[in-house]
Amino acid sequence: MIKQIRYSYSIALLLFLSANTCLWAQESDTSSLASAETPKKEERPSGQVLDKIIAKVDNHIILESDLQKAYLEAVSQSQQGFEAPSRCDVFESLLINKLMVAKSEIDSVLVSEAEVLIQTDQRFSMVLSQFGGDEESLVEIYGKTADQLKAEMQDAIKEQMIVQKMQGKIAEDLTVSPADVRKFFEGIPKDSLPFFSAEVSVGQIVKKPEVSKTQKDKVISQMMEIKKKILDGEEDFASMARKYSQDPGSAAQGGDLGFFRRGELAPEYEATSFALKPGEISDPVESMFGFHMIQLLERRGNTFNTRHILIKPEPSEEDVVRAEKYLDSLRKEILADKISFAKAAKEHSDDRETSDNGGFFTDPNSGSNRLTLRTLEDPVLYFTIDTMKVGDVTVPMRYDDVDQRSGRSEPSVRILFYKERFSAHRANLKDDYEKLKQATRRKKEEDILSNWFVLAKEEVFIDIDPQYDRCEVLQEK
Repeated sequence: MIKQIRYSYSIALLLFLSANTCLWAQESDTSSLASAETPKKEERPSGQVLDKIIAKVDNHIILESDLQKAYLEAVSQSQQGFEAPSRCDVFESLLINKLMVAKSEIDSVLVSEAEVLIQTDQRFSMVLSQFGGDEESLVEIYGKTADQLKAEMQDAIKEQMIVQKMQGKIAEDLTVSPADVRKFFEGIPKDSLPFFSAEVSVGQIVKKPEVSKTQKDKVISQMMEIKKKILDGEEDFASMARKYSQDPGSAAQGGDLGFFRRGELAPEYEATSFALKPGEISDPVESMFGFHMIQLLERRGNTFNTRHILIKPEPSEEDVVRAEKYLDSLRKEILADKISFAKAAKEHSDDRETSDNGGFFTDPNSGSNRLTLRTLEDPVLYFTIDTMKVGDVTVPMRYDDVDQRSGRSEPSVRILFYKERFSAHRANLKDDYEKLKQATRRKKEEDILSNWFVLAKEEVFIDIDPQYDRCEVLQEK
């Protein structure tokens, strides 16, 4: 059976953001692996061991370092209570990914370059935020420029997006019924039932301070001064973008975004861009990301190339206090049973990731509202819950919310609700239905993927290093 290992985006980062990775192998060599590599541990004059190609799928390769990083990440992220994957499982998964990419070229399953660029910018911003937005620190650690790192990220992210699209196409008709879940559960030997640690159900209602007109006017005034300096010839647009723009994805490139089609950028941004003449600079225009000052570089039919300076107004202390008062009033209504926490979250929370789920955090693996405390990455959140009792709703608390698009921290306010605690136990249908449903879905996906793999492998060239013959990934099981 083919085992499909699900990775978070951080695996993609690990595959290329490694100070120790040496990618000396050349993809252009399409000969067999036996002739594609020199002895198993070829060394450079300095004594540095070269990386090794362990599999080829058409023109796509898998390196020994790819497998090692993916294996370590898969083990660290294996779902609680279930067996961690073996190296062969992970190798098989990487091979399937390469097969999907090769097959996508045959089947014309594509992702747009614009989609890839947007994802790359967002994920690079998240990485950069871990270094306090300091590109020099990133370059110093990895020995590559920001552009080089983004180029490597772009290739990995494109592959990841293609694989996701292929997976969706292959398993598009998959359904999981309660009968399927029961059958899967009953097929697990009683002495092999997974053991789950204590879990909690916790929700939040978030209020992002509404920025006052005064704060917005300050940004508009600042941007108009920047525009005047550019038009007067005192400064050029690119240098001002590098100095002032808060878009980490484009600031280093002088604000240049490259070509996009209609419908791919924020409506306000797009409308302003199409109203400009080549070379013309707009007044500040507001979108959900902040205020933009846009320069149209070129327009080709329904595509356009622009650069911009983005500045996001910061809420004042008064703005934050208003958010605290708003949540305090809402908390009193919840405690007085005038409104349920879930209803209040859906109607009033500014965090869309949790509000659609009644405000409750979900386990990234199972999708369940029950999660172990170790799943919570925010240490403040962890220790706050550790001091609460079941049924408690906290007073409004300030915290820094990291914007997933820009990687920037934004001051926010939230209240937390500790709904329920579940003791450690062996898996059962009543308490663990959602986890078992996800496991059932993965099993059915594996079966579908296995059948697809048997047929698809005949359409591409696959060559595997003899060292990995033991994994038997090309054999029907």
